[in-house]
Amino acid sequence: MGNEQRKRRESNIKSSKNIITACMIIVIVFFAVFVIRLVDWQIVNGKEYSELATRSTSYTVETAATRGEILDKNGEGLVVNTTHYKVVLDKLYLDEDKRNDTILQLIEILGKTGDKWEDILPIQVSANGEYSYKNDSEDEIKAMLSSDFLDLPSDTSAKGCIEQLAKRYDVDRQYSPEQLRNLLSVRYNMERCGFSNTVPYDFAKDISENAVSAVSENTQGVGGVEVQTYLIRSAKDADLAPHLLGALGSITENEYKELSEQDDTYTQNDKVGKFGIELACESYLKGTAGAKIIQRNADGAIMDAVETIDAKPGNTVYLTIDSKLQKTAVKSLETNVKAAKALGKANSAAYGKKNLGEDCETGAVVMLDVSDFSVLAAASYPTYDLNKYSKYDDYYVKLSENENSPMYNRAFVGSFACGSVFKPCVASAALEEGVIDVKKEIFCSQHYDYYPTNVVECMHYHGEMNVTSALTQSCNYFFAETGRLLGFDTMYLYAERFGLGEYTGVEVEESKGFLAGRDSTSWVPGNTVQAAIGQSDNAFTPLQLATYTATIANDGTRLRTHVIDKITNYERTETVADFHKAEVVAECGVSGKNLKSVQNGMLKVSTDENGTAYSMFGNYKVKVASKTGTAENAGSDHTTFICYAPYEKPEVAIAVVIEHGAKGQFSMQVAKDLLDDYFTLAPKV
Repeated sequence: MGNEQRKRRESNIKSSKNIITACMIIVIVFFAVFVIRLVDWQIVNGKEYSELATRSTSYTVETAATRGEILDKNGEGLVVNTTHYKVVLDKLYLDEDKRNDTILQLIEILGKTGDKWEDILPIQVSANGEYSYKNDSEDEIKAMLSSDFLDLPSDTSAKGCIEQLAKRYDVDRQYSPEQLRNLLSVRYNMERCGFSNTVPYDFAKDISENAVSAVSENTQGVGGVEVQTYLIRSAKDADLAPHLLGALGSITENEYKELSEQDDTYTQNDKVGKFGIELACESYLKGTAGAKIIQRNADGAIMDAVETIDAKPGNTVYLTIDSKLQKTAVKSLETNVKAAKALGKANSAAYGKKNLGEDCETGAVVMLDVSDFSVLAAASYPTYDLNKYSKYDDYYVKLSENENSPMYNRAFVGSFACGSVFKPCVASAALEEGVIDVKKEIFCSQHYDYYPTNVVECMHYHGEMNVTSALTQSCNYFFAETGRLLGFDTMYLYAERFGLGEYTGVEVEESKGFLAGRDSTSWVPGNTVQAAIGQSDNAFTPLQLATYTATIANDGTRLRTHVIDKITNYERTETVADFHKAEVVAECGVSGKNLKSVQNGMLKVSTDENGTAYSMFGNYKVKVASKTGTAENAGSDHTTFICYAPYEKPEVAIAVVIEHGAKGQFSMQVAKDLLDDYFTLAPKV
């Protein structure tokens, strides 16, 4: 037993030694690894790890993208970016202990220069230090008191709000009532704007050059205060072409989803084009935001600021619009709409009748370059101020409530009964189909009653008429009978070829119009004679009428109508896309001989003493081919006018519609003003 106990004891001692040895080995290995890592940290990579240890946080700050500009064909600015100055507070650099003093210092500086800072607090202070709510600030007061912000009863006094704001922002120093109010206003707006390490705060925008100097000189050494340049996007001539240029608005959820599939740089805070060129060229105009990473150490000091992504400006869009012609179109349209209304009121009072033009309020005009069907001018009246519109405030509400719909693009979207300007299309189709020839005469007895339910009245008793004289004098009888013989199916097929009731292909929103017979929900044979004189269901846009006129002038070849000329980089040094090349859309299918007969008839409208446009263009220095029109509708008649010039070698085509204009002289005058300006024959309107 003694030997066995001794053996067990020796075994236990040996086992204990093994355990101790193993533990010592583990400890030695652990310390060896620690020493190796310590050498790596402090000697091999000591500097790198030292810097990493001192860095506690990094922030990514976005730098704004610059949206591209929109210019006319000559490089004149239509929508441009202008440089302005603002005072910005950057939380990453701002000394928190001195923030309130810095704010008050800036308020004092701007007070001396007469510049305004961002002040939205709906509370004012009187000379004796009493606080009160501002008038007409109900919405802001409600938002401030709501559960989403101060969570105070709706009857809380202005003084009570000031006290709560002071607690919220831990303002415990004694300030004068005005200083306290102003300081809290800035702190309040900072919070509303999401002021943070990654979102700087715009303290004051659009400051004067005096303010730039004063702030720069008086805040040297003050961290977090910076005067920055920024761009304001605006229409150079705000009411020149708002319907065409378009506007920006906050991106919607659906827009964000759709646009993000094409470009993953969009954010939910972006502004995007809502209509017009801003929408049509969104992908070209949109710039790309940049980004920089700012690193701070544990003490809050800035360690580094690295620009990781450079901001890229959007492209510049050149339109085919000529600003000079556009100004003429806008001014002439306004002048003649008002003149038509004034004459209508005078005649209505003199004759005791209605529907003489006294209800004339609106109109539109389009001018095209015949060589490529580019839009040289396109105006709708009434127009509006695009810069005011873009703010979406009370001005936008007033526009929306205006019964004349100033925001409606009558030139491209408005469809109007066209009247006799449709007759050249009917004449072309009838000649080509052999229904008539240039010598065929139809006797006009003024009262066309082939269909008793669709009687057509002619303005005069013309007697024998051929196609040339019928166009010259706009004989309804001749074209009613010609339309009957032609048939509405054939009539609208030719109309489509000329671009009537068809999309022109312009890059912005347009209407397809309405083509009698094709688009009518019901039809009887008698409707054909009404359609042949431009009545019935025919309703076309001024843009379509101009395209139709240009097609006649272009010997029957219809090109795609366009308003974008080219796209360049922002600096305008490199062309990104060129839209100038003419694109054939259709041939009208009328022989040169037959089309020449129609063109000759349109020339005589202007140059023959019996022509309906002779009073305006009979002695004009450039030969003009034209057609007048009067369209019956509720109220006074619409007046329409189409023309192209010069007749021998056409350069421009024009279409004018004056709603309820009654007298054709006013629509003709708009066209004449544009031709005067284009050919520089007379002083500008």
